[in-house]
Amino acid sequence: MTTSLLFGSFALLLVIGVPVGIALAGASMVAIFSLPFLNIEFLVQGLVTGLDSFPLLAVVLFTLAGNLMSQGGISDRLLKVAEVFFGHFTGGLGIVAIVACMFFASISGTGSATVAAIGLTMIPSMVKRGYDRSFSGALIASSGGIGVIIPPSVVMIVYAITAEVSVTKMFMAGILPGLVVGFVLIGYCVVVSHFRGYKGNEKKASWNERFLALKEAFWSLMLPVIILGGIYSGLFTPTESAVVGVLYGLFFGVVVYKELDLKKVVKIVLESSLLVGAVLVIVGASVTFGRILTLERVPTEIAQFILTLTENKILILLCINILLLIVGTFMETLAAIVILTPILLPITTALGMDPIHFGIVMIVNLAIGFVTPPLGANLFMASQIGNIPIEKLSKSIMGWIGAMLIALLLITFIPAISMTLPNL
Repeated sequence: MTTSLLFGSFALLLVIGVPVGIALAGASMVAIFSLPFLNIEFLVQGLVTGLDSFPLLAVVLFTLAGNLMSQGGISDRLLKVAEVFFGHFTGGLGIVAIVACMFFASISGTGSATVAAIGLTMIPSMVKRGYDRSFSGALIASSGGIGVIIPPSVVMIVYAITAEVSVTKMFMAGILPGLVVGFVLIGYCVVVSHFRGYKGNEKKASWNERFLALKEAFWSLMLPVIILGGIYSGLFTPTESAVVGVLYGLFFGVVVYKELDLKKVVKIVLESSLLVGAVLVIVGASVTFGRILTLERVPTEIAQFILTLTENKILILLCINILLLIVGTFMETLAAIVILTPILLPITTALGMDPIHFGIVMIVNLAIGFVTPPLGANLFMASQIGNIPIEKLSKSIMGWIGAMLIALLLITFIPAISMTLPNL
């Protein structure tokens, strides 16, 4: 009865347009009132303990760092490097956009920031060179999903907190899967570009031009090396690395590249605060939601039910992937992680799957949700910045979703892709 009230009220609140974080708290309140041994203090304690987390501070700081870098000149210099190295291939500008998204993902930590930073420049450039506008928007939207797979990733931090695993190991596990997704998208781009006649730059960049581009972007390229190198060497924690990212982006945006002033910095801080505020409400409210699920033994019962249907590991993993893909189409990513991780993690660990590997699989699934209608945060971002009708963009994205599904299957059934670096 309590479980039905919990999920029923949560679904109803979402349908009538209540924000996800408020809906989680509201549904928890309904469930609390139905249980005689709980009171409203249970919700308040969950909100406090959910936000009283040192690693969670990295979510705030990486969001701010990503916005500082996207508007401080770092993304433009990364684009220039990608263009001089890959612009002459078939579908060259598409490859440049994907590579630039992979670069920016390694410093921003979010998908939407990656889409905005790269899309604002690349979509108009691709259209000017003869690329279809919908194709260009779909490319940017799908490539932006790499922003939550390649570390540092805000989504990974939330999963690590929820699953009680190492943030550092999650970051290490995301490197190769992020590259796999990127290379699969590049392959799809090249194939489509070949049939549509999307040529690369007429003139191949000289090594002198490449050297100059690398020289100009040197400090932009060094940022992921400094952040990830510091984490993996033990010099600083993932949360402390986020502080480094903020200071780095601020220094180079204001002092070196001189593309940020006080007015812009204040605006960026306010925008980041509004974005992070919504995220923190979701995380805090989800703690109570998850505790009620645990009290009602929902994760255990679901795990036992699925395991009684079949003992075939492949079939179970396929079912979990399908479930996550469906959830990703209509539920916000962080909410999906904090709600589903306690339910699905016991199932995958019973199958002998490492929690780190499952975390990567879950995040890749939900990254596909970024471009899947009707939610599709990256899809709407690309539609807005590229001035593309969402209907046309939704049609063009289907091929890209197919490519990402191929990468998902590889990551799901080849554990070494995720676990090689963490196991070193």
